[in-house]
Amino acid sequence: MSTASAATVTRIPLNGPLLRGERRPRVALVGRALTGKSTIFAAAASPAVRHEHLAGLGGAYQECIVEVGLDQISLVDLPSIRSLLHLPESDQVVLRYLLWGDRWPAIAGHEGEQPATAFPEPDVLIQVVDATSLKQDLELSLELSRLGRPLVIALNRLDEARSKGLYINVRGLSERLGVPVVPTIAHMGKGISTLFKTVVAAARSNSCPLPQSASKHLGDSLETINRIIGKPEIDAAFRMPRRLLVSLLAGNDGYSWNELATHFPQVMPALLAARDAADAALPRPLAEELHADRHHRAAMLFEAVTSARAPEHGAPWRRWLDEVFLHPRWGLFGSLAVFAVVLFFVFEVSAVLDSLSSARLNEWVQQWQPETTSGVIGRAVADGLVGLVGIVVPYMLPLVLLLVALEESGIMYRVAFVLDRGFHRIGLHGGVAVPFLMGLGCNVPAISAAAATSSGRERVVAAILITFVPCSARSAIILALGGKYLGVLGVFVLFLLPLLVIAILGRALAHRFADDTPGLVQEIPAYRLPAWNALWRKTWERTSDIVTVVTPLLVVGSVVLALLSHFGADAVINSALTPVTLWWLGLPVVLGVPILFGILRKELSLLMIYQALGTQEIVPLLDWVQIFTFLVFLTFYIPCLSTFAVMLRTLGRRDALFSVLLSVVGALALAGLARVLGEALRLVV
Repeated sequence: MSTASAATVTRIPLNGPLLRGERRPRVALVGRALTGKSTIFAAAASPAVRHEHLAGLGGAYQECIVEVGLDQISLVDLPSIRSLLHLPESDQVVLRYLLWGDRWPAIAGHEGEQPATAFPEPDVLIQVVDATSLKQDLELSLELSRLGRPLVIALNRLDEARSKGLYINVRGLSERLGVPVVPTIAHMGKGISTLFKTVVAAARSNSCPLPQSASKHLGDSLETINRIIGKPEIDAAFRMPRRLLVSLLAGNDGYSWNELATHFPQVMPALLAARDAADAALPRPLAEELHADRHHRAAMLFEAVTSARAPEHGAPWRRWLDEVFLHPRWGLFGSLAVFAVVLFFVFEVSAVLDSLSSARLNEWVQQWQPETTSGVIGRAVADGLVGLVGIVVPYMLPLVLLLVALEESGIMYRVAFVLDRGFHRIGLHGGVAVPFLMGLGCNVPAISAAAATSSGRERVVAAILITFVPCSARSAIILALGGKYLGVLGVFVLFLLPLLVIAILGRALAHRFADDTPGLVQEIPAYRLPAWNALWRKTWERTSDIVTVVTPLLVVGSVVLALLSHFGADAVINSALTPVTLWWLGLPVVLGVPILFGILRKELSLLMIYQALGTQEIVPLLDWVQIFTFLVFLTFYIPCLSTFAVMLRTLGRRDALFSVLLSVVGALALAGLARVLGEALRLVV
């Protein structure tokens, strides 16, 4: 291994056995409504989300598998819940699932609606709290601490709390509750990665919250109830932590009292007497006193960990950029701005670089018109190398350098987060946004980048879909022919078609490979200025292998096609492709060679069209329906040999050939449909 290669190796320490497969912990998101619970779920969810209903009147929940580094968790977004006491029937089911999953104990065996789907009880709870109304959520935190499960608190909307002048001592809150507290800004994806890493650590340590005991003046009353129900058969019947059952009974929870009276009537007289005695000894009835005590302790905790400060105004440019790139509604505009920058590079900067590099080399090579076989081979080798320069210099290197710079600055991570939900609809994660943008310049580095940022079936789906992204070469042909002969509307339709095909095909592939795509927690790093050394190193890492793979294929392909032309095989090629050109697409037979040679490089197709037709004014020879049909076919069929080479290397022979087959069949089908619709439109108009 070279020094350069060794420098890129990342070592990830293992803190124990990997939490995957049967070891995968089940993590439940709980909390009040409108705290951001579902937003956190969406930020980590996979495209393959399972939706189920709880038993009876219970609401729906959603579940998926999420990758957290090398570990995995099963993440469940449960219906909202405000408290554990005096719950309506619909919320009571949520508590049953938190306690028992789908294996309900004896006391719940008589329920009319039993669990219909497998639902193991959660191993870890994430309580999502609203930092702007922390006091209300802390009461639920005190109750959840009695469940005897590892608990992690996601302190959400911390930015809004600070903008209102409310400062929360996160460390102090964590120490007082005895649970990890992770600040998050869910709608911007901030803190989500840290939250799930903390959850995995809690699952490994299996550490439960510190006991949150009631005030001393309630101690005797609660201890009396604890002695009365302290029987093994009651513990076995309820299968819940004793301190939780005591608090439910002391709080006059209707469900707990009814079940205890039904199954253990013999303890009811002593329990009623203990409650009456407590009611007489306390300033208020025990249930009211317990509620007031919980409210008081939550208020005292809130006062201890919060303080009023002036709204923070530091680093306003960071907040402004986050509003541009991460806002739930306006963040899309930031992504579109990045998209516009990429397009500018593709059609302006890269075009200038192409005119200064490969265009001049190609013009010089065109002056060489050999007649001998050896000369033809030499010219073909030169054409292949010029083609390589045309891919690498104007498009691959500058575009990859730009996208690496956007990644290093932290911007592309925000774009990926905003686009994540949209990509979920086609079975992918927002992390593939960078390869898709890269595909606008050249599909070759885009597919390689997709292979590096994804795995499993997602890598296959992403690579297949990227081949339908109109690269700069195909875009140049669309703009040159479509812009001249079809107008703005025709060009718009030609660029819209790939988007529709990617969306439709993506949904189909997502359905096919849905179970193989776990969720992914995306990092939202801080903004920073890219370092030049890192820029050049990462750019070279993403392009060096491509150059070594593409070069021989370009040269060999160029030599084969040149020899076919040299030995007069043009007529044979055109004749062999007649079923495609004349019969199916309705095009002149002489366009068979441009179609075949377009596999080498799409830009060559435009020049060979002019050569085959003998003129650069093609309208007298082709009408607008034929031009539109031909452009649709060129847009969708095999991008180039270079793309196939990278597909072969990254995906393997089977998936690469499947992609080629899908490309050819799709191009023929769409071009045939375009011809039919064009002919019908011409008859109507």
